[in-house]
Amino acid sequence: MIRRTLSLALIVALTTTTAFGSAYDAKPKLVIILVLDQFRGDYLNRFRDDFKTPNGFNLFLKRGAYFPECYYDYANTMTAPGHSTIGTGAYTNGHNIAVNDWWDLSRSTTHQFSSVDDPDYPLVGASSHPETGASPRNELASTIGDEVVLSTGGKAKLFGISLKDRAAILTSGHAAQGAYWIDHATGHFETSTYYMSSLPQWVVDFNTHGRPDQARKEANVPTGDFYDKIGDSPAAVSYELDFAKALIQSESLGHDDVTDVLTISISSTDILGHEVGPDSPLQRTMIDAVDTDLNDFFTFLDTHVDGGLANVWVSLTGDHGVAPSPLAAAQERMPAATFSSSALNKELDHQLNAKLSHNETLKFVLGGELPYIQLDARTFQHFNIDEADAERIAAELLPAALDATQPAALKAAPNSRALRPAAIRRIYTKVQIAAGNVPNTEEGRLILHSFTTNGGWWLMLSPGMYQMSGHETTGTTHFSPYSYDRHVPLAFFGTPFIPGTYLQRTAPVDIAATFAALLGVNQPSACVGRVVTEALKPSH
Repeated sequence: MIRRTLSLALIVALTTTTAFGSAYDAKPKLVIILVLDQFRGDYLNRFRDDFKTPNGFNLFLKRGAYFPECYYDYANTMTAPGHSTIGTGAYTNGHNIAVNDWWDLSRSTTHQFSSVDDPDYPLVGASSHPETGASPRNELASTIGDEVVLSTGGKAKLFGISLKDRAAILTSGHAAQGAYWIDHATGHFETSTYYMSSLPQWVVDFNTHGRPDQARKEANVPTGDFYDKIGDSPAAVSYELDFAKALIQSESLGHDDVTDVLTISISSTDILGHEVGPDSPLQRTMIDAVDTDLNDFFTFLDTHVDGGLANVWVSLTGDHGVAPSPLAAAQERMPAATFSSSALNKELDHQLNAKLSHNETLKFVLGGELPYIQLDARTFQHFNIDEADAERIAAELLPAALDATQPAALKAAPNSRALRPAAIRRIYTKVQIAAGNVPNTEEGRLILHSFTTNGGWWLMLSPGMYQMSGHETTGTTHFSPYSYDRHVPLAFFGTPFIPGTYLQRTAPVDIAATFAALLGVNQPSACVGRVVTEALKPSH
């Protein structure tokens, strides 16, 4: 009886052990983190009837664990911080990436730096801007891919792909063997010396053997800047995924004795979305095209990874949501508004000069990307004004500065189905946020999670709902703390997950936490996500 009990225990132990995945023994062979840029959380349900393929979005909706109630827990809903958050499982106060570009006066007083700018690592394969460089130097946290590489002693392969440099670099992380993005002019894929001194031959072949020309032909745009002219078309989606296939084959991903990791960010949904908004039939056509191309890509994986899709785990999410176009929102009597951020900066400068410099024309405002407005510390220091007072004074003047930029016609002739005058709902200063001096509310937590040490002295503003800079006639943008900018889908596919729709509130930070737990590796260094245990099979 004792022997029989021990035998049963041994069988159970062996069964349980083999059921678990582990990066150390290539279970799974390949993990893919798939990001759709500007992919709002309602898209998969809204267009669900359009999806006819078995391995496109239905791979997640019918065969995966789908979480429609997924929201970012910060207020700076932009591309670079979104991709950093997905990769690291942390928010801006953990990884320090707050926007796509910012001023760093210690490095330059003439231009902003992007989230991945690094002149120490020149570009490789770039033809239109070879003088610049790129690396993950500004990302102050490790990614889930980094942790897989570290845990396997460098055996695991880690790569990132996107049309955008920041999306390829920040999602994959520091330990990647390669991150690839496109030269905007030519569409050729490039990288930097952070990863390699020259492009592999397979990348050279992809760039020069007709694939960029094929994409131009499919988009019916034979000339012009590839990113601007082709990037907003479905042709760019198949182009990017074809590059991913070439990478998987050429770098032998999914054939190792440890787990490999690939991050893919599809940029075209964002490029087009800014132009037309989420309610345009063109955006729906784009999403339907993505479905078809994903079906082709995952079918490819089934025959090019050892053991097929049974040995592949995939997560799907977006790097941020998006607002309806202001005109579309206004037509439904929402208090939508537009304003010019450059005009706002200019007017704020004017008012600061009137208050502090006796109407000289000094530059107090550097500007930068919303929701942050960066101030020039040097000008304030000329008047012996410290950071706390500089930010307080600018914050006090900001509402009147915005009001002064609004067309008089909007104020004089109100129309319930037209754009309204823009207004600022909340303003927070860097000193205030750094001290944790924010309301003990949902929004207060979002603001704390948005803190960055980058950008010098700054203000963080929150305009009214459906109010944004630019896009007076068409299109839309994102940068706010409102749910439409924070809402994205979250879904997992793979053997550990129980297929179904789960209504528990989740966040993109849960991707890194969940994969780390399932792979048996450390969570990324600043990870705050949770493991989605409700969607895991009992053996996991």
